[in-house]
Amino acid sequence: MSLVDLPPDPEGATARGHLALPPGGTGPGVIVVQEWWGLNPGIVEMADRLAAAGFVALAPDLYRGELAGHDEIDKAAALMQALPLERAAADMSRAVDYLASHPAATGAGIGVVGFCMGGMLALVLAATRGDVVKAAVPFYGVPTGEAEPDWAGLTAVVRGHLADHDDFFPPEVAKELEARLRDGGHDVEFVIHPGTGHAFMGPHDTFGTLDLELSARLWPEVCAFLHDQLG
Repeated sequence: MSLVDLPPDPEGATARGHLALPPGGTGPGVIVVQEWWGLNPGIVEMADRLAAAGFVALAPDLYRGELAGHDEIDKAAALMQALPLERAAADMSRAVDYLASHPAATGAGIGVVGFCMGGMLALVLAATRGDVVKAAVPFYGVPTGEAEPDWAGLTAVVRGHLADHDDFFPPEVAKELEARLRDGGHDVEFVIHPGTGHAFMGPHDTFGTLDLELSARLWPEVCAFLHDQLG
């Protein structure tokens, strides 16, 4: 894992992130936002897959070193609940600044991909950094209630992928948010994939919901969408 230091926060604390470069050396920048486990091998794998597809991928460690194993659901939930949304948003914003200024990152803006908690946070980042984030792909996660940002700042094209059976992020909640955002003039589409369960892209398969066929079909579509939007 190739770890880099992100710019420090106002108190001088520094988060880190996994940076993956494409074979050609340069490409559009994409932020990869972790699940509730932390910066684990599954998220590193997703960043590396994006790099293999031609992107400069950066996965910030929002837990700043904390990690839960895939058999530690209670610990993962506790880590997520203890994560201040403001700090997560600030760390993601610093990751965007790092990536936008990286000499390997090219293209028209930055993209963001996130999974579960990271899907929710990907949309928060897209709304708070609409000056730079131009494409967002959230997987089975959307912000609700107090976690919702001010959507006025959202300029990214959003193509989300939600699970049909999901107690964490129910599909009807995602579709209600989609309708509100589209009514507000935003280019947003959330696809509910029939028969799927939460974390259907997760290689860890903690919940027994991994859908290899769907994952294999969606991944090229996601990469093509990001290239179309970012270059």
